[in-house]
Amino acid sequence: MAATADLEDLSGVGPATAEKLRENGYDTYQSIAVASPGELSNTADVGESSAHDIIQAAREAADVGGFETGTDVLERREQIGKLEFLIPELDEMLGGGVETQSITEVYGEFGAGKSQVTHQLAVNVQLPKEQGGLHGRCVFVDSEDTFRPERVDEMVNGLPDDVIEATMEARDIEGGPDDEDAMDELVQTFLDKIHVAKAFNSDHQILLAEKAQEIAQEYEDDDYPVRLLCVDSLTAHFRAEYVGRGELADRQQKLNKHLHDIDRVGNLYNSAVVVTNQVQSNPDAFFGDPTKPIGGNILGHKSTFRMYLRKSKQDKRIVKLVDAPNLPDGEAVMRVQGEGLKPE
Repeated sequence: MAATADLEDLSGVGPATAEKLRENGYDTYQSIAVASPGELSNTADVGESSAHDIIQAAREAADVGGFETGTDVLERREQIGKLEFLIPELDEMLGGGVETQSITEVYGEFGAGKSQVTHQLAVNVQLPKEQGGLHGRCVFVDSEDTFRPERVDEMVNGLPDDVIEATMEARDIEGGPDDEDAMDELVQTFLDKIHVAKAFNSDHQILLAEKAQEIAQEYEDDDYPVRLLCVDSLTAHFRAEYVGRGELADRQQKLNKHLHDIDRVGNLYNSAVVVTNQVQSNPDAFFGDPTKPIGGNILGHKSTFRMYLRKSKQDKRIVKLVDAPNLPDGEAVMRVQGEGLKPE
């Protein structure tokens, strides 16, 4: 979708400016077209008016930023993929699965299964499309030291036999679910397609979101392009570093920029973006569940889909669809087991 471009062809871009843009990840017309003048001005060391002209030229070259008909929008939405959980009740509630070109927020209290969701989707995204996957790879930004390769191993081994067989065939692996060597080889191919980075603070996390776009660009023409970006968790560092009402405006401003960065990856590279979020208790709630996600209205408005995970008996989890633009609210049940997320 976003082919590398000759930036020097844009009005106002000389060799030095083009080099600075490329060094900072702006190596396509699309990536420049969706940038803000202030952002580009700081990156390329040019005035804001020059940055505005460069963005305008990129929008014309990339044919983005104008109006289009409803038919055009419908055609573009037909390119959107659906990443399945392989849990029929949950996938039906989500209208077929987690959408690409959208941010899906998963929130819940500690131990509700948020990280299990990101691990499962990092596995499922690699499956053939006929098996509910998107035949792609995953970029995983880990801010709470939650990523465990052993969990991926368990989840791959826990896939249905027919899914394992189809995936082995797609990857030219001889054997089957009962062949230990073949399964070890299969697990290794899954781990090879998950790009993990640990975020040490909020600034580093923002930088990693920019690096995620570079990885998406690098693998765009690969047999397995980036089709999933996970951030687990989105808000932990922001919550820890910006404490008190006096810090709230700064926190929300940085969080807003971060959300736009990860949303850009989803839109430019047709990837699903899944972020996990922590919750806080709302003391004003006299009725119903007193927990609510942190991040305020900025996260609420930016997330296309919001899913609330709630603990139930033993390994059962209630998944509630709280917000979606084209789907009714609903609830589904799943189980968090050693072999991954399973139907009730």
